[in-house]
Amino acid sequence: MSVRLLIADMDSTIIENECIDELADAIGIKDQVAAITERAMRGELDFEAALRERVFMLKGLPEASLQEVYDSRIRLTKGAREMTDALHARGIKCILVSGGFTFFTSRIARAAGFDADHANTLGIENGMLDGTVGEPILGADAKLSTMKRYAADMGIGLDEVIAIGDGANDLPMIQAAGYGIGFCAKPKVAEAAKYRIDERDLTKVLDIAGLR
Repeated sequence: MSVRLLIADMDSTIIENECIDELADAIGIKDQVAAITERAMRGELDFEAALRERVFMLKGLPEASLQEVYDSRIRLTKGAREMTDALHARGIKCILVSGGFTFFTSRIARAAGFDADHANTLGIENGMLDGTVGEPILGADAKLSTMKRYAADMGIGLDEVIAIGDGANDLPMIQAAGYGIGFCAKPKVAEAAKYRIDERDLTKVLDIAGLR
């Protein structure tokens, strides 16, 4: 199989962090938010409801905190840029599709060398988070449909796509892609994914796709 497209999750995949947990840490509620994040990523909670709940908990966080968190806490996973550079050298398009937030995906896409990014938007009013997230929420179904849309636009089959992620909201796209990879994945995802990477090194993607 040839590879023409990469669709990647962001949080805990292309970056080491869960952005929403780091935002929560800025106002001292990381433990409460991270517990919900973990359960949602394991597939124990409805993703969209869990996202709305966590974003509501961030109400009143200054907008400036988003940049502070990005600058001080968010780190690319080992091999992220090397992976996209190697894929681009072979003419493979790289798309970031996240259940997180556009503030972070736009910056991570540039830093990690992605061609485009898709994510959710945070409601902001008077310079502060208003506790809402834009609808419709980009969840599991939207990740899958985004992958299908790119493949259709490129005139390729899903067997020519790499999809990589760690959480339950990544599972539909991982299962539909020719190269579906669970990356240091939650148990449900690791069990169902066609391929697994258990080491935090994204250059392993090149080995799985025969592109090293």
